[in-house]
Amino acid sequence: MKYKIVPVTPFQQNCTVMWCEKTLKAVVVDPGGDVHKIVSLLETEKLILEKILLTHAHIDHAGGTAELAILKNVPIEGPHKDDQFWIEGLDQQSAMFGFPKVSNFVPNRWLNDGDQIRFGEVVLEVLHCPGHTPGHVIFYNADEKLAQVGDVIFQGSIGRTDFPRGNHQDLIRSIKEKLFVLGDDIRFIPGHGPMSTLGAERKHNPFVADHRG
Repeated sequence: MKYKIVPVTPFQQNCTVMWCEKTLKAVVVDPGGDVHKIVSLLETEKLILEKILLTHAHIDHAGGTAELAILKNVPIEGPHKDDQFWIEGLDQQSAMFGFPKVSNFVPNRWLNDGDQIRFGEVVLEVLHCPGHTPGHVIFYNADEKLAQVGDVIFQGSIGRTDFPRGNHQDLIRSIKEKLFVLGDDIRFIPGHGPMSTLGAERKHNPFVADHRG
């Protein structure tokens, strides 16, 4: 599997294009906006877009979803259904944050903990990691020891929990019980900022560090 990060929107959200090297079949994770940048990468790499994946439905992650889905005639998968209210509120979100008006959409498939996503010969595992939003999911590829974690955890920080239906305790539990158990050597792409490893965050992230080891 290969991947490239495309920072989109004024929030510099890490939209991620992942693809199977053998078949060139691809997915786009969190097309928050600037769809032309995403399409340009797909065309440059000669990729066949199979589906759009969403970690959660905040505007900077989901704002370009409908546009890209219509443009490329592909299905939308994710997030977990507990984020439906965020999708239904995309208009209000765009107005609140000064984003261009966006089109609403209904995912073709809501994702649950333990689901799998396939494109070409690549398999992504779905983990439901609520806290930042109630329906937040992450995508994990065991072969590459790589995860796209959205806004669950960042290098040196964690996701905000002061939005509607955010929950700090749920977020900490998601990080410690869903992510850290994957292993210290797992690299992750966060929703914003530089990549890190789960091991580095377990040791040094002030919000979730395990000082015993």
